[in-house]
Amino acid sequence: MADVQTVTENGELGLQKTAKQLEKEAKKQAKLDKLKQKLEKQNASVMKKETVEKKEKKKEIKESVFYDIPTEVGIKKCVTNPLPDGYSPKYVEAAWYSWWEREGFFKPEYGRKSVLETSPKGTYTIIIPPPNVTGSLHLGHALANSIQDSLIRWNRMKGKMTLWNPGCDHAGIATQVVVEKKLWREEKKTRHELGREKFIQKIWEWKNQKGDRIYHQLRQMGTSYDWDRACFTMDPKLCRAVTEAFVRLHDEGVIYRSNRLVNWSCALKSAISDIEVDKVEIPGRIMLSVPNYDQKIEFGVIVSFAYEVEASDEKIIVATTRVETMLGDTAIAIHPEDDRYKHLHGKFVLHPFCNRKLPIITDAFVDREFGTGAVKITPAHDPNDYEVGLRHNLQFITIFDDSGMIQGDYGEFTGMKRFDARKAIIEALKQKGLYVETKSNPMVVPVCNRSKDIVEPMLKPQWYVKCNEMAVNAIKVVNTGELKIIPEMHVKTWHHWMEGIRDWCISRQLWWGHRIPAYFVTIKNGSIPGEADIDGDYWVSGRTEEEALKKASEKFQTSPENIALKQDEDVLDTWFSSGLFPFSIFGWPDVTDDLNVFYPSSVLETGHDILFFWVARMVFFGQKLMGRLPFREVYLHPIVRDAHGRKMSKSLGNVIDPMDVINGISLEELHKQLYDGNLDPKEIEKAKLGQKQDYPEGIPECGTDALRFALCAICSGRDINLDILRVQGYRFFCNKIWNATKFALTYFSKDFNAPSNFDLIGNETCMDLWMLSRLASATVDANKGFETYDFVLVTSTIYNVCLYDLCDVYLEYLKPIFAGDNTDSIRTAQVTLYRALETSLRLLSPFMPFITEELYQRLPRPKVIDETIPSICVSPYPEAEEQWKDELIEREVEFIQKIAKSIRSARSDYNLPNKTKTEVYIMCGDSNTEEIVRKFISALETLSYCSKVESNTTPPEGCTIITVSNKCEVHLLLKGLIDPIKEITRMQKKIDFLTNTTTKLNQAMTISDYESKVPLDVQQNNIEKLKQTNVELERLHIALKSLKLMK
Repeated sequence: MADVQTVTENGELGLQKTAKQLEKEAKKQAKLDKLKQKLEKQNASVMKKETVEKKEKKKEIKESVFYDIPTEVGIKKCVTNPLPDGYSPKYVEAAWYSWWEREGFFKPEYGRKSVLETSPKGTYTIIIPPPNVTGSLHLGHALANSIQDSLIRWNRMKGKMTLWNPGCDHAGIATQVVVEKKLWREEKKTRHELGREKFIQKIWEWKNQKGDRIYHQLRQMGTSYDWDRACFTMDPKLCRAVTEAFVRLHDEGVIYRSNRLVNWSCALKSAISDIEVDKVEIPGRIMLSVPNYDQKIEFGVIVSFAYEVEASDEKIIVATTRVETMLGDTAIAIHPEDDRYKHLHGKFVLHPFCNRKLPIITDAFVDREFGTGAVKITPAHDPNDYEVGLRHNLQFITIFDDSGMIQGDYGEFTGMKRFDARKAIIEALKQKGLYVETKSNPMVVPVCNRSKDIVEPMLKPQWYVKCNEMAVNAIKVVNTGELKIIPEMHVKTWHHWMEGIRDWCISRQLWWGHRIPAYFVTIKNGSIPGEADIDGDYWVSGRTEEEALKKASEKFQTSPENIALKQDEDVLDTWFSSGLFPFSIFGWPDVTDDLNVFYPSSVLETGHDILFFWVARMVFFGQKLMGRLPFREVYLHPIVRDAHGRKMSKSLGNVIDPMDVINGISLEELHKQLYDGNLDPKEIEKAKLGQKQDYPEGIPECGTDALRFALCAICSGRDINLDILRVQGYRFFCNKIWNATKFALTYFSKDFNAPSNFDLIGNETCMDLWMLSRLASATVDANKGFETYDFVLVTSTIYNVCLYDLCDVYLEYLKPIFAGDNTDSIRTAQVTLYRALETSLRLLSPFMPFITEELYQRLPRPKVIDETIPSICVSPYPEAEEQWKDELIEREVEFIQKIAKSIRSARSDYNLPNKTKTEVYIMCGDSNTEEIVRKFISALETLSYCSKVESNTTPPEGCTIITVSNKCEVHLLLKGLIDPIKEITRMQKKIDFLTNTTTKLNQAMTISDYESKVPLDVQQNNIEKLKQTNVELERLHIALKSLKLMK
């Protein structure tokens, strides 16, 4: 017989049901319960979503506050109106900049008659790393400007005469490409059809219309440049300096002309610098797009083919990744000790496509173990082969013209584009029976980052700067400490570049730029060797053509009338004028007041990626032309990457425009930006997915101050990963400061007189003294951080004292005091709060100029300060006030905060809201601990939401016990405030959830190859998460034990 049970329904006895019936009903009920839970969850989700949407909508309305009071440009912003309810970047950042600029706060002459007037605190100068005139602000610029502005503002507030000199680079290649594309788009003309003079005129027109875009963006960043001193590298003053430098260095023999291999862009028809070449690693066979080719070109393969040995049936097999260059082969190289080829020493192979015999030469550079051990030599199109060609006096045959077309007597190949010739040559080799095979091969492809063309090594007569002697001097000044490179890890890179230095190619085959002041000399009644323009013997330089003519006349001992001069068509590498920038902006070669006062500058701040390309060349030219280093210190900031540590790339969709972070942008608008570039449709879709993953809701409006602070706060190491959420976190930090100031202003009565000195009143409470001491400590660390370029120290110090000490602790402590009726206590609290706020704003000002100015102007300042210090940016930076510093009281409050935090954590564990006040009984193990607790009882009551705090009093029943230290135990009264049964159930669920979390984490961290396969940042996150979870579990188990005793 089946088991029978009695079932009670609605409190009544029901019929007996079998076990099978009960099981069936239980399953049915379980399904119903599951469905019910699902529906409830969906409803809750909808309600939550609606609530969030309402909140967000409300928040959006709250944030959309604009400054709408009519204010003329340059006139001080109105600060008599009430502060908006919440912090709004657009409101705060309005109107201030034009006033700062008009008042001349950013000029070194501010507060003095001229720059020659002695500055007791000294002079501090920074020159801008000049951005390209074609450019718009990117995150690298934003980081550099945030750092530089914080340094210049800090030194200005320290009382020094400061100059931050702005400027812009003419960006030869980039600008010419932009205007050439515009010319073709609008007029369907090339620059050659227009002519040099008219084309340069077009560039100036474009520059005057578009070239100041980045200046406007820099102003939006709040940068305190002296804009009256802004320089453009094509300004007459700087052009004169470039000409002077070239002529001096050429006369001295430091600049010379030579026929050597250069990086050649066929698309630009110009040599380009190493920094303009991207070394793209490819793993094997791949098809790449190349400018001026309709179809993609194959790369990542190595082609093997044979050369026939003269007067023999023998063949030598060679391999190459650029088979088209075989047209320029002038030798076959083998290792002198390779037994396989010893019988071929001194013999020749025959070129299959022209009447040329190639000698078989021996050279120890050949790797016998690689391939066949035989290497084709193309001296005019390969850097290694070039050196072999020099050693063996080989022919140097250039097979490409400037456009990359085959030139010379090569039959069907002549006139072909180089990569079309690549295919044709392989077919021709097959027909001759000389083709062997094509294999996939990893390789590095040099790509011009301006034109995206494949860079071709080409033999060209160019102008060079001798660098050996200057490099030796550059190494010496770093070794002696005369020039400091910070961080020190970059010194090794400096030595690497200097010790492996090669002469610098400075000529570019462009029209936009500084035309080389060198002239080719023709003697009208004499003879000039056919290639005399290559070696420089028939070249002279001059500041003017008249000077060059005089030099030529003296050099060739003939009359000026017998000489014809032709100026070089080429222009100088952009880095040449950039290398002169530290002194050309001050009027060199003239000896000006600015040059005497501001050269050398105090520090050069830039990215570590241009340590050699710009920093080294400024050091070279400063020492050579000025006899002094251009700066005393070099601070190299990290490279900004995305939140995942990836290089920012348009194709990944992870490029962040600083203006989008400042103003905010929707995901839809981010997508639209992708179509403005030159991305392939497939790349656009890939980029969209990347944007959607990283910015599903777009980028929130963060404001300038938050962006500046965030960039400085993460400035350490070689690379920094920028997470937009962190920037948004500092925007919330701004809101905290905003609300703290609003709170304070409500308690500064009309008759409140702000203190004009730093003397203590004498009746400060312990918490008042603690707040002042924390400010004194923060001031020491902030100044130390600035002095040592430790921006993480400065920002974290200021953030902690403002957010945690001032907002979270001190302001909370003050609320019951201001709510009370003790006039003396209120007066003292007002003074201390004023000092805390005013000092905090001045500490923060170098990083957050807008919000600090807005709030500083609203503080009730003393008359003497109000009349002499019109702006926070010219107020004194805080110095450590000795009378404020009290290390003992800081340690005591640290202990009190530990107690308060323990109480708050326990309250959270037991689900007690802040409005529910509790009683606390603190048992102290010694008299010193008890004395500290008694001293801060009122503060403890406020900070831990307690109605009563007693020390060493017998605690009542119904308390949970919290151990703070071996000398301090807290008894938190819970009886009557919670339902132990419900709390046990809730807490057990939480414990189960956290236990499950630790199990999963431990399983994940013990998989095979965990350390090698899992990214380091994920490993660190897992370790931290496991640690925090275990701490929380330990606390919950203690709380659960206490609850069980209360049942």
